[in-house]
Amino acid sequence: MNITLLTIGKTDVKWVKEGLDVYTSRLKHYIPFSVTEIPELKKVSALSQEQIKEKEGELILKQLGPQDRLVLLDEHGKELRSVELAAWLEKTLSGGARNLVFVIGGAYGFSPEVYARAQEKLSLSKMTFSHQMVRTIFAEQLYRAFSILRGEPYHHE
Repeated sequence: MNITLLTIGKTDVKWVKEGLDVYTSRLKHYIPFSVTEIPELKKVSALSQEQIKEKEGELILKQLGPQDRLVLLDEHGKELRSVELAAWLEKTLSGGARNLVFVIGGAYGFSPEVYARAQEKLSLSKMTFSHQMVRTIFAEQLYRAFSILRGEPYHHE
């Protein structure tokens, strides 16, 4: 099993990149984990929000293999506590999928085609975070979930 975090756009905030690097390094002790950044679209001022979502959706779908399990990090997704995320992750990993792909979409969300392809939607919070910050927040929560599954002292409850 491999886990990929797929994002639209590059991380250009130094402290976000540093935080993401910390948790990416830690996650590699548990599972093969990578971050794939899809370049932002150029000349979007001439496009509608729907056109932007469609073009980004095409780029997202091109990154996926037919057997990949797609999980959207989406404001309308299911909210889980950290221990619930750990249980969900354990169940998902034992379900036989070879690749688990989490996606952070662009500023306007996902196209209908991406929603149709996804097996799950998860929300990190009812609050709104920048797309930059979500990368680090998600990586930390994924690390926390693995530490919970291993019974390590990182998570206190």
